[in-house]
Amino acid sequence: MKTLSTLLCLALAVAPASAQEADTPAAVVDALFRAMKAGDADAMAALLHPDVRLITTSTNDGVPVARVVAADRWLEGVRASTRELDERIYDVRVQEDQGLASVWAGYDLFVDGVHSHCGVDAFHLVRVDGGWRIIEIADTRSTEGCRGG
Repeated sequence: MKTLSTLLCLALAVAPASAQEADTPAAVVDALFRAMKAGDADAMAALLHPDVRLITTSTNDGVPVARVVAADRWLEGVRASTRELDERIYDVRVQEDQGLASVWAGYDLFVDGVHSHCGVDAFHLVRVDGGWRIIEIADTRSTEGCRGG
């Protein structure tokens, strides 16, 4: 019994620190991609600010193109997909000041284990009651020069 109460005390003492560590901008981005890989659009939505904006950039015949994508459309695509969407990020850089943060990372996207494309993800997050929420996601997309494919 003494061992059980000691373990319980240790768990309670460690829990607040673990919860705080999980609530960092980088942890929120990581949680977003873990939820996407699991096909859990509801968990993804919980990490997004209600006014989130998604922007994707690419080139079309050498001409730069930028497109705004509705978050609901993205989430519905994840929800309806029967394929595993595995976005792997690397070289993560975080900048934070007061209630604003940016997370910048290279990425490779794999669909059912097959490399699809790569680029850079740029996230803006804001701290609100309840923790960090993603308010903007912008990315570049390319099929050339990818690290993972």
